[in-house]
Amino acid sequence: MRLLVTGAAGMLGQDVMAAAEAAGHDATGSARRDLDITDAAAVAAAVARVRPDAIINCAAWTDVDGAEADEAGATAINGEGVRHLSGLGVHLVHVSTDYVFDGTATRPYLESDPTGPVSAYGRSKLAGERALDPDHSAVVRAAWLFGAGGGNFVATMLRLAAERGEVTVVDDQVGFPTYTGHLASALVTLAEQRTTGVLHAHGEDPCSWYDFAAAIFAAAGSEVTLHRGSSADLARPAPRPAFSVLGTERPEAPKLPAWREGLATYLNEIEVTT
Repeated sequence: MRLLVTGAAGMLGQDVMAAAEAAGHDATGSARRDLDITDAAAVAAAVARVRPDAIINCAAWTDVDGAEADEAGATAINGEGVRHLSGLGVHLVHVSTDYVFDGTATRPYLESDPTGPVSAYGRSKLAGERALDPDHSAVVRAAWLFGAGGGNFVATMLRLAAERGEVTVVDDQVGFPTYTGHLASALVTLAEQRTTGVLHAHGEDPCSWYDFAAAIFAAAGSEVTLHRGSSADLARPAPRPAFSVLGTERPEAPKLPAWREGLATYLNEIEVTT
């Protein structure tokens, strides 16, 4: 099938392009410099030129703290940009986030649970979900992405371990780390199957950021002292959901491999050896 991948130069977009090509599809990738999804005319022209059977949208404003200072800018991309991609008669697979929830749940969030974002970023992503044509689109919510094609938590932890002997990481936020290589393959499959509706993509064994950091240092053989911290101590501009564990009630939802498998693959990709 012919695919158009927006945000193809980003961390997830690069892996989607690789997954699409590995599956034998004709994939056209558009980076932001090639296609600004906030430009409705440019989007329509790109779709007319490529004539895709499906679009996988990886284009997004991902600066969570930056969105607090420029919610309009974040919503232009994450909300209106998605509207421009939808409604063109082409099946759309759109990536959303756990940040559409408020993080106060005591069990995994299901697709039908009420949303209630607590940050500008979360509101901008929810605007994108609501902008979609429900008959021709799939919304895939995923959390805590990491991959070799961009900056991410694993890369940050490895850098800090190399720069200092001690690292403090919060232990009061819990979710599912998601390797972009695993998510990318799932997105391509959903495009193939023309699945519609909201789906939660997750693996196994939710953890805190502290637990994730401990696993990273152990897998990489980093000698660093790890301390527990709290979200309040960070005083970041954007509040984060304390509980971001996703569950699913849909048999079509992607079942991703365990995040520890993704971590091992990621470390191998960037050639970290113990």
